[in-house]
Amino acid sequence: MNSPNQIRMLGMTLDALDMRGAVDAVWGWRDAVGPAPCRYIVTPNVDHAVMLQTNRRLQTAYAGAALVLADGAPIVWASRLLRRPVPERVAGSDLAPALFARAAELHARGELDAPLRVFLLGAAPGVADRAAQVIQHRWPGVEIVGTLSPPLGFEHDAAENERIIAAVNDTAPDLLLLGLGAPKQELWISAHAAQLHARAALCIGATIDFLAGEKRRAPRWMQRVGLEWLHRLATEPRRLAARYARDAWIFPRLLWRDWRGC
Repeated sequence: MNSPNQIRMLGMTLDALDMRGAVDAVWGWRDAVGPAPCRYIVTPNVDHAVMLQTNRRLQTAYAGAALVLADGAPIVWASRLLRRPVPERVAGSDLAPALFARAAELHARGELDAPLRVFLLGAAPGVADRAAQVIQHRWPGVEIVGTLSPPLGFEHDAAENERIIAAVNDTAPDLLLLGLGAPKQELWISAHAAQLHARAALCIGATIDFLAGEKRRAPRWMQRVGLEWLHRLATEPRRLAARYARDAWIFPRLLWRDWRGC
């Protein structure tokens, strides 16, 4: 049975948290006393909802997540249409900076016991290093303890996976940011969370690229009205057009199925 703060829809169980609640949850994991498992967060959008219908491994990854937070605006709209509303959109690209801002705020007040230790895993070579410089300059109280850009196909190479796990564990970060793309990042953390010495892991897609200035997010007004997907399509049409066309065909059918079952 789902808890009162969980909502079952579109083949997933969403946690009904706003941004503040999500930050509080991760901060609580960071401050927990003694050994603790690496808890991970996934942030579904429409494409995730579509993939979940047929991808058993992704279903397993979602079932193992400590938090499932609505990233895509259409997911939030769908929750309201189905009368199971989540409070707001909590995008991974916003959650990571919100956690950094919490560290900076506590640092400014002299209430931060130790820096928020962060490891960046993903993006092209050199991009995470540039993101690290931006983060540490913009948010005092955050320490980037490691960066790593895995080679293509690393997820199928046992030795490479062991090297990545060792690199993360050598730094024992509070927060592991996974910018590997979906569903690779969700499948990877699901398979390896038990081996990782990190308090929390966030699956954040292109956020490392955004922080480094490698890619630009949609303007705030587009984010607010739910048109961030259109900005991404305009900037990467060859990569995203077929995916978005498929999602636009399947997602309304999923929503209709759930609405009929209300």
